[in-house]
Amino acid sequence: MGGTGVRQTNGNWIAGRDEPVPDDVARLLATVPEWFGQPDSNAEYIEAARTKETWTARDADGRVVGVTLVDRHFPHVAEIHLTVVGRAAHGLGVGTAMLAAIEADAVARGVRLLEVKTLGPSHPDTGYAWTRHFYERRGFLPLEETDLWGTDTPCLILVKPLTQSVTGAGTPDIA
Repeated sequence: MGGTGVRQTNGNWIAGRDEPVPDDVARLLATVPEWFGQPDSNAEYIEAARTKETWTARDADGRVVGVTLVDRHFPHVAEIHLTVVGRAAHGLGVGTAMLAAIEADAVARGVRLLEVKTLGPSHPDTGYAWTRHFYERRGFLPLEETDLWGTDTPCLILVKPLTQSVTGAGTPDIA
């Protein structure tokens, strides 16, 4: 991993900031077609992987098992553009390790909100129900479901405050 930033280790892999890995993104997307089965969208993700901030999880042999691409729209906001974990590593904490590394780095940079967009709950897809559950278990809150991607593909915007302090009469104040 040639990148910078916070790294998370769990004995099986290391998650941290990395160099662009578009070939690994293509390989990983192909392992989970039930989430990433639209060739045009996949081509856009692979192209985005050439330039966007890249976070990876690598196994003990250095092989990429997960990738997250991040956008920085404003100094106080980071957005998860894509997270993909290869099928063989599903359920093993790869996504959690990447998210923890990204959050720690974001807090160190003064980022106050982390955002992710995913398929909304008004769509019956069970795989994306698991995706929403993943993010909600890690503190993300549903903000709005929109037709940003069209009426047949509802977009759920989730946000997570990264730092919080209490001021005044118990009123939360995002710090």
